[in-house]
Order: sequence, then structure tokens, then C-alpha cells
Amino acid sequence: MTAIVPLIPDNAPFSPEQRAWLNGFLAGIFSRSAAPQSAGAPAAALTPLTILFGTQTGTAETLAKQAAKEAGKRGFAATVLDMAATTAAQLSQEKNVLVITSTYGDGEPPDNAKTLHAALAAADAPALSSLRFSVCSLGDTNYTAFCQCGKDFDTRLEKLGGQRIAPRTDCDLDYETSFTTWLDASLSALGSATAAPAAESTPATGAPVEYSKKNPFSAPVLTVRNLNGTGSAKEVNHVEFSLEGSGLVYEAGDALGVLPHNCPEHVSHILAALGCDGEEAVPTAAGELSLRTALTAQFDLGKPSAELLALLGATARPELHHVIDVLLAHPDKRPAPAAFVAALKKLQPRLYSISSSPKAHPGQVHLTVGAVRYDVHGRARKGVCSTYLAERALAHGTAGVFVHSNKAFRPPAQGDTPMIMVGPGTGIAPFRAFLEERAASGAKGKNWLFFGDQRAETDFLYREELAAMQQSGLLTRLDLAFSRDQKEKIYVQNRMLEAAAELYAWLEAGACFYVCGDASRMAKDVDAALHTVIQTAGGKSAEEAAAYVQALKAAKRYQRDVY
Repeated sequence: MTAIVPLIPDNAPFSPEQRAWLNGFLAGIFSRSAAPQSAGAPAAALTPLTILFGTQTGTAETLAKQAAKEAGKRGFAATVLDMAATTAAQLSQEKNVLVITSTYGDGEPPDNAKTLHAALAAADAPALSSLRFSVCSLGDTNYTAFCQCGKDFDTRLEKLGGQRIAPRTDCDLDYETSFTTWLDASLSALGSATAAPAAESTPATGAPVEYSKKNPFSAPVLTVRNLNGTGSAKEVNHVEFSLEGSGLVYEAGDALGVLPHNCPEHVSHILAALGCDGEEAVPTAAGELSLRTALTAQFDLGKPSAELLALLGATARPELHHVIDVLLAHPDKRPAPAAFVAALKKLQPRLYSISSSPKAHPGQVHLTVGAVRYDVHGRARKGVCSTYLAERALAHGTAGVFVHSNKAFRPPAQGDTPMIMVGPGTGIAPFRAFLEERAASGAKGKNWLFFGDQRAETDFLYREELAAMQQSGLLTRLDLAFSRDQKEKIYVQNRMLEAAAELYAWLEAGACFYVCGDASRMAKDVDAALHTVIQTAGGKSAEEAAAYVQALKAAKRYQRDVY
């Protein structure tokens, strides 16, 4: 008889970390309860295990809880810890640690990992001679500093005396298989009591379908509407999907994963370079497909993989941005279709901040997406998903979607807490959702939005909606920064500095501070402006301002959704 593992429900009076630990603990007990034991034999002691996560969008936290559950089945008492709640001194007392962390921006640690990352790099970092560890790093090979944060932790833990019990694994966007392999190797190396579990069983007939990244929901595309005025240098689209019948639920602050299709014209260029007509049959994870269909819906035609470069006898060069560039640079190399697709990366979903509240739009989910278009070597290039949504999704009728929970980015739990939001350009997306959520729930807290873009006439996204929110009193204050409406460029961080005294007063009154948008420039500039506001309006030194900001982060009053 198979033991049923009881799970602690989400509404139980425990923190997420406590629930994860209890789930793992109970899984460990009940997975072993079905195994026969000799009379009088003592139960095996559970092995303590700490699982640290560093996350920006919630993926690493989700994987950490998944790891804890699996560890519980294998004889471990696993504790999941947010890196923001972990000190280097605490780490020096640990015996068995698994680290799961993402990287964002130009190789930087995620927000909740920055303090621990800096503490371990400091000259006075404690020795970790008793520590056994392994690191799983999440990243994106399209970025130069791929998985840099995980590499940093891996190097530093070893340098401080820790023993690496399994090699670090650097996961690309398609991380599931790599993560599972790493977890199995790490738990085995730490001395897990049982073997790896069998493959997941097929759900019983009649069980509700659970939609996810592996099994997206084909959501009807309801609306694709350009938010820019005539003459704008940008194209930002408001996109609406129906979730009716899917069972998918989301909260304000979450992201929506969208599985795109490659541009048909781009696919035709690839086929021409290969000398193929597109009808050739090739193997894919979805079964045997025509080459044209496979290149459209299954494979990434962007940055060439190392396998493709090797197949074509090419070397990585700055001018080889995309797969088509490599093919055109080696016209004498025409690999067989099956060999060609085997050397391509899987087409990955794109995550977009959700711009609607489920309370305001039951059965729907909205996105705010800027279409990316540019030229490289005289050839027009397109953002894969952004232009799929802009040009073809509505005609196609449906798009594969799933909800990506981001518990680290939520409006204040208390409706009377003031809220300051900084979201230029498409960064306004989650704040539209936050404001709709507060309106629908009757929250009475004050709301202040900093929004900016290039020109007020053409780039004032959701102008009418924001005006209505101001008129109703929902939006207490709206500060605008249109950079090209005057000779001197003005950005949201400039407006923050202009309103330093009131902004600081809001913070002192308990306001939560939110930022959404570009990580490499805007978010850094806004962070610097926040420090300056606290120094000037609060009369604090640079060190005191830094401590103030750190306290905001520790209290979850400074949250960022940056990319």
C-alpha cells in the first residue's frame, strides 16, 4: 500500500519557509512509513539540510521548496531559507547546504541575495570549514554574465573552506532537467537514504488539468491594442487573454509566461540558407514535425548555441548574433535537417509582468508589451515574443500561457499602507494591476505613481485610465517625466529628487516603495535617487541612508520587478 503524503495547506498558520520544511519533513516520514522495519528497529534519524534561495522573480524560491519536498522523501529534514534572512555567521554554523540562485542584470545577485553575497566576499567573512555544499545557478545564456551570481557563491564558499559535494550546475532558461539532475546528485552526495524517485505518474482519468510551463494553456487572444499615438518611436501593445475554463489563478504582481512562435519570414530565411523546402521531417520533443513547423514553434533561432557553432565549424564572434548569421557566414555548410535542429536550443517562453487585477477582470489576464524591432548588419530583427503578440497572436487566435508566481512583488498586505510606484515605460504594467487591485478591494491607502517615457503626446500609456484614477481619488499623486518634451532630458529619478521631502515623509509614514522596468540603467538610477532622497530629506549620511534602504528591503517595503 502506498503511503499518502499529507501537505500543509497554503492557508495554514505558517510562513512559506515553515510550510516547505514541514512538507519535506512529513514527506520524509510518510515515504518511509510504508517500508517494513524489523521489530524494535529504531527509526532512522533525519539529516539536517538547509536550502538557500536567491531570487528576483520567484523561480529559485519555487525550486528550493521543490528541493525540500524531494529531500524529505530521502531522509532529510530540510529548511528553506531566504538569503535575505541569512547571515554569513549563521552559514558558518551549517553542515549541509544547497544553494539555488538566479542572476539578474549584468551578473548581479538578485535583491534578496545582495547582502549575503557581499558578506561572503568581505575580508572578514567567517570560515566555513564545516560546510558541505552544492550550488545550482539559474540564468540565461543570452546574457554575457551567464549565471554569474551562482558562480560567485560557488567560488566563495569553497574559498572560505567549504567542501563542494557535487559540481555546480548552471541552468539555462530550460532548467527543469538540469535542476533535477543536480538535485539528485547533490542529495546522493550528502548521503540520502533512498534512491531517486520513479518518474511522475500520469494523473488519473478525470483529474483536473494543471497548466504550467511544461503544459501551457491555449488562451484565446481577446485584444491587441496599440497604446502609442501616431508618430511615436515606440510600439507598446495592451494584450488581453481569456483564462476561462483553465483553472489558472494569479495575483497582482505575478508574471505571465507566453510561448511565442518565430516569425514566418525569419523561418523562410533559415530554410533558404539550409537549401530546404520546409517539408523535411525532423524529430522534436513534440514528436516528428515538418522542419518549417519545428522551426516556427519548437526551436530558438536567436543566439547560436555552442553545438551549432561546432556543427558548422564556426567560432563565436560578435557579429554572429543569430542562427541566420552563422548560416550565412558559412554558405558551404548545409547540415542535414535532423542534425541542424538537434544543435538548436529549445524555444523558451517569455515572462511579462501582468498588468491586470483578477478582481477587476475575472477570467482575463492583461499584458503591456513593447514590440522590439531593430537592424543588425542591414537585416531587420524582431523580438520573438513581443512581435508575435503584436503581429500574429490575434490572427492565430490563441497563445500558450501559464502563470509565474512572484511572491516577492506584491501590493501591501494592509490596505491602508501608502504605496509609491516607479514604473516608466512598460514598467507601468504591474502598477496598473496594483491600482486596480486596490480599487476592487476598497483599500484606503494613498497611492503615488512616477511614470515617464519619451513624449507625452504619443507615449503616455493608459493616460485616460490614470486620469480617471486621479479623479476618483484612487491615485493620490502622479508625477510624470517625458524625456524628450524639452531640451534637457528629464527622467523619473529626477522627479523623485524634486519631490524628495514628500517622498521621504511617505516612507516615514510606512509607505512601501516599488520599482519595475529596466534593470541595467533605470533601476540603478532610481536606487541611487532613493538613497539621495533619504540623505537630503532625512538629513542622513551616505552610510545611514544605505542602512535605511537595507531596512526597507528587510521589511519587504522596497520591492523590485526588474529585467
